[in-house]
Amino acid sequence: MNSHLVRAARRGAEAQIAHVSLVRHAAAQGLVARVYDQLERDFGILAPPVILHSPVPELLAAVWTMLRETLVATGKAERAVKEAAAAAVSLGNSCPYCVAAHSTTLHGLVRGRDATAIAAGRLDEVGDPRIRAIAEWGVRFGTPEVPERPFPPEQAPEIVGTAFAFHYYNRMVNIFLGESPFPPSAPARAHGAISRVMGRLMAAGTRARHAPGGSLDLLPPAPSGDLPWTEGNEVIAAAFARTSAVIDRAGERAVPAPVRELLAAELAAWDGHAAEPARIDEAVARLPAPDRPAGRLVLLTALASHRVGPAVVAEFRRDDGADARLLECLAWAAFTTARAAAA
Repeated sequence: MNSHLVRAARRGAEAQIAHVSLVRHAAAQGLVARVYDQLERDFGILAPPVILHSPVPELLAAVWTMLRETLVATGKAERAVKEAAAAAVSLGNSCPYCVAAHSTTLHGLVRGRDATAIAAGRLDEVGDPRIRAIAEWGVRFGTPEVPERPFPPEQAPEIVGTAFAFHYYNRMVNIFLGESPFPPSAPARAHGAISRVMGRLMAAGTRARHAPGGSLDLLPPAPSGDLPWTEGNEVIAAAFARTSAVIDRAGERAVPAPVRELLAAELAAWDGHAAEPARIDEAVARLPAPDRPAGRLVLLTALASHRVGPAVVAEFRRDDGADARLLECLAWAAFTTARAAAA
């Protein structure tokens, strides 16, 4: 791959992220450098939704492991099917950045008009019945309206795992990134050219074979959790066990216990759809006053991530401005909600 394109892609990715100071490629060491190397090799680019976690190396490794072993690794489900699921889940979660990014990737794997129809939310116009069924399932994943799974049981760990991963990533992207994967300085007329460049960077990765399990040694083994949809795929079960262990520890450090209990209660009654601001305000008001900034951030991340603006982040950071605590709090909220959606 042209080294100039690679460097340009790195600069573009690093410029898009708000709220935290990421580890830049040139300064990456240790675990961060290992993840960055795998990410560029297997995914094609330093994807901003992944590298925004770099201030917490263990968290970066965890969320990359979750993504690699579901969407990226070669298994029993085709990459096109998993990309369609990723784009459709993102559509259901109102994450335009991820819809655009994964529809662009899908363009190289299926008929262009099918990818365009998914990006526009016109699922009835998708000509390939298999891709249409996956998209209709993905857009309702985590809600009572979700259809029966349109794929065989042996593909469930990969496809459900991809949907789980994007319930997580959509929430983080809505907070840390803009509405478009294109650099903010790029005029609209340049988006087509940028898409072609990104497509060239990612094309080889989407068609290449990536052996399952390649990211597992980034993190130590962990006990398997209660994720029945991982049954039958030891690699994906191990990936989610490791990721869950990292994020559960992060939640214990960064999220006050009353806030963790409040989110559990809210998710028990959650219907998978975005919550109205009044519901969140009412729930946060029940918390002790010192816990309300964290409670507001956690509930918005979980139930209406598109409403997390700079003021909500600033209120949370008044007591502890560290990037690590912000990332750990948000990651715990997003992952806990993804776990509820998959259940």
